[in-house]
Amino acid sequence: MNEIVRNDVNTAVESASLDPQDWSAFRALAHRMLDETIDSIANVRERPVWQPIPDRVRAEFRADVPRAAAELGDVYREFSENIAPYATGNVHPGFMGWVHGGGTAVGMVAEMLAAGLNANLGGRDHMPIEVERQIVEWMRQLFGFPQGASGILVTGTSMANLMAVLVARSSALGTLARQHGIGNDGALLTAYTSKAAHGCISRAMDIAGLGTDALRRIDIDADHRIDVAALRAQIAIDREVGFKPFLVVASAGTVDIGAIDDLEALAALCREEQIWFHVDGAFGALAVLSDELAPLLAGIELADSIALDFHKWGQVPYDAGFLLVRDGERHRQAFAQPAAYLRREARGLAAGSHWPCDFGPDLSRGFRALKTWFTLKTFGTERLGAAIARTCALAKYLEARVVAEPKLELLAPVNLNIVCFRYRADDADGINGEIVADIQESGIAAPSSTTLDGKLAIRAAIVNHRTDASDIDALVSAVLEFGARRSGDGVVEIAAPPLAAQ
Repeated sequence: MNEIVRNDVNTAVESASLDPQDWSAFRALAHRMLDETIDSIANVRERPVWQPIPDRVRAEFRADVPRAAAELGDVYREFSENIAPYATGNVHPGFMGWVHGGGTAVGMVAEMLAAGLNANLGGRDHMPIEVERQIVEWMRQLFGFPQGASGILVTGTSMANLMAVLVARSSALGTLARQHGIGNDGALLTAYTSKAAHGCISRAMDIAGLGTDALRRIDIDADHRIDVAALRAQIAIDREVGFKPFLVVASAGTVDIGAIDDLEALAALCREEQIWFHVDGAFGALAVLSDELAPLLAGIELADSIALDFHKWGQVPYDAGFLLVRDGERHRQAFAQPAAYLRREARGLAAGSHWPCDFGPDLSRGFRALKTWFTLKTFGTERLGAAIARTCALAKYLEARVVAEPKLELLAPVNLNIVCFRYRADDADGINGEIVADIQESGIAAPSSTTLDGKLAIRAAIVNHRTDASDIDALVSAVLEFGARRSGDGVVEIAAPPLAAQ
């Protein structure tokens, strides 16, 4: 009887395995998938930057839950035909709409290796966590933070900024606030950022339970940097009426034009006022890798915390955000929570305290550190810094093209890698909005739009390491061509970019 039961169990277990039944066939298909993905990156210029999703394709993804198994080859065919051609397009050098990095082939294969390990970096004693700790140490050194600083990889800077707000809140109210809630003292906390700051700061205040009204959005100067004098005055007003200023969020690369706040002045003010000083450096903080650009970040080494994205200027594939905190113990106190099933031991797999889950909200965490480690190790900070500086040089080239063209108007200073401009026309806002959509749908380039001083701007954020001067020329030509069509300015004699001629 036992033998019969054992055989039944073995049969059930064997049939339940999700591994390939034919490893050779799987290997051949997997190599084909890898080869074709590499080809798609190597030959990226041969396809449109972006193209609209046909209704037929979109309808395919309204199907019912798949109950029966399917062949991997068939699933891959669906990916190749219906998913890959309609991606965001940020791998393409003509993508300039939003601050998205282009990724690298190195990062892609590193992600594959990480998937093979299937490691959970919430905790325990295994080498993937040491890789993440290595990233933390490298960032500590690069930003001049002291020994004892902490850091953690997260989805992106939106999450890192939220976590910074939580650390600052815990520091201001004490760790008991995690148990009892923010209470009356929490209701008096006020935070400060500029009117040019990213919207995720306001969202972080909301999620943290402090409310968006507790965030004071301070005016900016002519260079789109926070007005430090106005900030000082607002802090004084809030203290006078009984509020408790606890956090200043500076921008190192504002979302609209890439402005960097006066970090040294803000650091001095925060020290004087005993306020947590956080820097939202989503893309701009990695200017530290460039000897040419790093001086623009003077004062960032004085921050209490820094948020940044490796998947932007660092060119790591999505997603790879990061939070660095000067005082590692304050960071840990904001998130660590003992539990019997997370007991730490002196030896064995449960050793190695502190664990990453002590520094953030996630217990289940992917191996984001591996693609970041591969990128930094393979290219080195000097080459990455040179790529970053080159995007800024290309922005200056675009600025020069805009200034030299009578039909174009520059709408903001070019601080780093973002250029905001527009086509001159009656009903300029409406026409420029149409121009952006026209260019996107053409597949030539993918700019975005924003509003500056009440004017709609075409926004080109040059982040991709593959972008070169020919892509800038193609964008300018497309703006002139579609602008002329939309405004009725007549035919504009321009050299059509390759994709426009197809």
